[in-house]
Amino acid sequence: MIAVVLGGTGFFVYLQFRHDVDTAVDAGLRSRADELAAVVRQENTTLAAHQQHLVGKTDSFAEVLDPSGRVLDSSQAIGNEDLLDPAQLKAAAAGPIFVNRGSLPGGDSEGGVRLLAAPVQAPAGERIVVVGTSTESRDESLVDLEQLLLVALPAALILASAAGYWVAAAALRPVEAMRARAEEISTAAPDERLPVPATRDEVARLGETLNEMLARIGDAMERERAFVADASHELRTPLAILRAELDLALAQGRSPDELRAALASAAEETDRLTQLSEDLLTIAQTERGELPLRLETVRIGDTFETVERRFARRAAEAGRRIEAGDGGELELRADWLRLDQAIGTLVDNALRYGAGTITLSARRTDGTAEVHVTDEGRGFPPEFLPRAFERFSRAPGVRDGGSGLGLAIVATVAEAHGGSAHAANRPDGGADAWLVIPLSPAAREGDG
Repeated sequence: MIAVVLGGTGFFVYLQFRHDVDTAVDAGLRSRADELAAVVRQENTTLAAHQQHLVGKTDSFAEVLDPSGRVLDSSQAIGNEDLLDPAQLKAAAAGPIFVNRGSLPGGDSEGGVRLLAAPVQAPAGERIVVVGTSTESRDESLVDLEQLLLVALPAALILASAAGYWVAAAALRPVEAMRARAEEISTAAPDERLPVPATRDEVARLGETLNEMLARIGDAMERERAFVADASHELRTPLAILRAELDLALAQGRSPDELRAALASAAEETDRLTQLSEDLLTIAQTERGELPLRLETVRIGDTFETVERRFARRAAEAGRRIEAGDGGELELRADWLRLDQAIGTLVDNALRYGAGTITLSARRTDGTAEVHVTDEGRGFPPEFLPRAFERFSRAPGVRDGGSGLGLAIVATVAEAHGGSAHAANRPDGGADAWLVIPLSPAAREGDG
């Protein structure tokens, strides 16, 4: 591209210079022709007056012709040389013309000449004045310019290429530094960052963007490691208990009651492992953005009845009750299994950590349905509420039962439906956990 630009510039400069030189030559010829024509028009023209304008400069010459081409007067340098051929003479009689021809016979200059022939009306009749000048100086100037361009333009191309290479290398040096550092970064050192130049240009902004991306990746890896560690810890406890119960059941001399108790405990731990695996699967699907939903019109009251039947035995064994309250007639577009899972998780949480009657209720609020699960226990510890829906989060002092994933699963299900999950303590005692899920279009119209 630089070569094309320089070549085009040099060609333009050469053409412009040649035009300017030719214009200057033509202007000089017109001036001399006008002076000579003024002398020819005078009736008292003398030879001395003619010679004053015919001689001119050393590289110029002139002559006066009649319409037939006979030389009436001329410069000494050309003598009686006929400068015009018949066709040119005829054209000059009609109007001024410029003519280029080779060197004059006997002339000192080896270059060409440029002529200007123009008609003049003299007292003695029509005359044709011819003035000319050698183009040797003009040709030499053009040759000098050509040589200068042929030397200067390649030199400029070389210098521009070297400068461009240096500038490009300097501009890409920070990119190479970032590439080298990126090659060294590994999962073992996720806190390393790319070097960002202090230029505040596109390369610097690229480095900042990549560092922000590395920070997000590092945070994701840290969460992944914490998730795996917590999941391993959660799996270790029920597996250890299950192994101990099975070893106890296999021990000799165990009574039937002891065997039944050991098997019941093993079954309970198996249920816990099953629930934990399902929770981990749900979390993994959410991480990939693939939490499957099969939306249909769901009546909240039907879900309450299903959850109530499923936990009725556990509630009776604990001397507690599960009641379905108001709002069962509400309908919304949701995945019935996921909604049942979320409400069941809230009931399970209330059975584990709450007290008294567990109440299921729902109500409309600004185009959404709020599904509440309340109990009459001590409620959530205040310091636990801000992180109640975080993974593997447990209230202070809680060590047995649960995986710490239950409320996180509830939040995941709510968010997949375009809603949210919340928890609070009731003013009159007890915990209140609820989901906020958008109502179906038909339910919104009925509510309106």
